[in-house]
Amino acid sequence: VGDKVMVLARSGLWQEVVNVPASQTFPMPEGMSFEEAAALLVNYITAYMILFDFGNLRPNQSVLIHMAAGGVGTAAIQLCKTVENVTIFGTASASKHDSLKESGVAHPIDYRTMDYAEEVRKISPKGVDIVLDPLGGSDTSKAFNLLKPMGKLITYGVANLLTGQKKNLMAMAKTWWNQFSITALQLLHQNKAVCGYHLGYMDEEVELIRSVVAKLVNLYSQGKIKPKIDSVWPFDQVAEAMRQMQEKKNVGKVILVPEAPKEESKRAEN
Repeated sequence: VGDKVMVLARSGLWQEVVNVPASQTFPMPEGMSFEEAAALLVNYITAYMILFDFGNLRPNQSVLIHMAAGGVGTAAIQLCKTVENVTIFGTASASKHDSLKESGVAHPIDYRTMDYAEEVRKISPKGVDIVLDPLGGSDTSKAFNLLKPMGKLITYGVANLLTGQKKNLMAMAKTWWNQFSITALQLLHQNKAVCGYHLGYMDEEVELIRSVVAKLVNLYSQGKIKPKIDSVWPFDQVAEAMRQMQEKKNVGKVILVPEAPKEESKRAEN
């Protein structure tokens, strides 16, 4: 009772009071703000397990990170930097490239004006060792073709289902039609791996998740990772917060906080 904790839950966290199993709570490390704690678990657990458990990231390898300025993207960049001499390719709109370079992306690519596969090939003709794929559809095929021999593709989302302000049925149909498909025999001939990851279906893997969180807390305490927060919004501005993401303006995590009553905040100041 009274401990400051980070919470993992599939849904239902956009409210002031929540009830979750104790196994889904993790003590916050010393010096961490509540906003950072809110930005840590989902992004960093996902990025860590994709890169290290599935991707087996090692020194001198190369990684392509899509949506590199988003939550998982920024976590993945920081985690790549904990391994020696990893070359990072990152896709994002041009306005975010300076920020990506500062964070350690060697080759930012504007996916809106360039074919990212061509750009990667110009710099690394053989391709890359690991592709993180949150896009789905035809982009998964492009990712697979960009892999070097012994390369690994980890798919963890289908962002191509969303276009513009809302779900678009045509986009959904197109993404489904273009969804990547491969047989075990084809994999054998290609010397490549395809992995699928979804943190939401790890509910019962309590020990596994706990061990990953322990490693992340350790990295945070050493100053090797730090959640990047784009902006913080009170609950009554949730529409604006969503717009910030839909218009792809965010670099890092968009955080919601319940707004404290003015009397309480004044009392706290006094």
